[in-house]
Amino acid sequence: MTPSRALARVNLAAIERNCALLRSRIGDSTELCAVVKANGYGHGAVQTARAAQAGGAGWLAVAAAREAAELRAAGIGGPLLVLGALSGGELEVALDADADVVVWSAELAERASAGARARGIEVGVHLKLDVGMGRLGTRDPDELLAVGRRVLELPGLRLAGAMTHFPCADEDLALTRQQLAAFTAFGARLRELAPDLLLHAANSPAALGLAESRLDMVRCGIAIYGLDPWGRDPAEHGLEAALELRSHVAALKPIAPGQTVGYGATFTATEPGWIATLPIGYGDGFRRAFSNNGVALLGGRRRPLVGRVSMDNVCVDVGPDPGALRVGDPVVLIGAMGEERITAEELAALIGTINYEITTALSERVVWEYHVDGDPVDG
Repeated sequence: MTPSRALARVNLAAIERNCALLRSRIGDSTELCAVVKANGYGHGAVQTARAAQAGGAGWLAVAAAREAAELRAAGIGGPLLVLGALSGGELEVALDADADVVVWSAELAERASAGARARGIEVGVHLKLDVGMGRLGTRDPDELLAVGRRVLELPGLRLAGAMTHFPCADEDLALTRQQLAAFTAFGARLRELAPDLLLHAANSPAALGLAESRLDMVRCGIAIYGLDPWGRDPAEHGLEAALELRSHVAALKPIAPGQTVGYGATFTATEPGWIATLPIGYGDGFRRAFSNNGVALLGGRRRPLVGRVSMDNVCVDVGPDPGALRVGDPVVLIGAMGEERITAEELAALIGTINYEITTALSERVVWEYHVDGDPVDG
């Protein structure tokens, strides 16, 4: 087969096993909500949602109404929560997708009620307390309790849950415990109004590292894809990276001392060697920041990227002797080849970002291939 210029391979079995691992860690009394926003953190929302449900996720969460509609259009059922702020039109889309929504003001609750009554449905709402993230939600628990009372009065609404989001569960457990205490104190008051609602706060690092934060449900995103919430190595937590990024050698040519590579001539050879050109670039989501600052696996060995990453190509220094390398040979940019491995965490560290951004940056131009431990499945 002709190799793909840029190929992302996603092992759905790894996602299923990661969810099963999380499911076993959090215990039977806590729900697992798999966060599949941003196209499943770049892995494919529909495919990863199905794998997560197979691994024991009872809930799914997205950030945008269109993401909820995409899941429903693909036939994915089960409880679904839209985490983000919704404009009037977006709220309509979320309600049509039979999704729960997040509110933190009486005005938002009244809009949700009007939409529910127009459709003759009941909508689950989750109240959001801001304990430190400073984005959505209200910081005032008394104000939010009043919103909860209003939700209970409004037709078409069901007070389904209350939530918060920890800003630094991966960095500061002492602060996170204080924020958890503030949220659980609010939750105890709210439970006097609605005893059966779900309290949920924990993201991936809290779910794995702070047992008391698990409450009734955890919302795990990065961990279900086998990426380390602490940005080190997912294997430390028993997680399996689900995504590989591959390309191939499109050209192999000699370079002499004094000759340059790429835009701006930022790499100049100091000795005779060979350059392999890969047909992948920032147009595929492989960041320009990897210019002269990255690695690739060719022939089972780590080789440095040289020159600027361009929209469509990356160059690799393969040394003075290309050996058995040939045009068409496979190249791994994320994943393993032989005994060598490049992780999203390693790439993130090279350019001062997080593993989330490495995978979500991959563009529609990349060819996506899904498999279950090597057995191909439909995308």
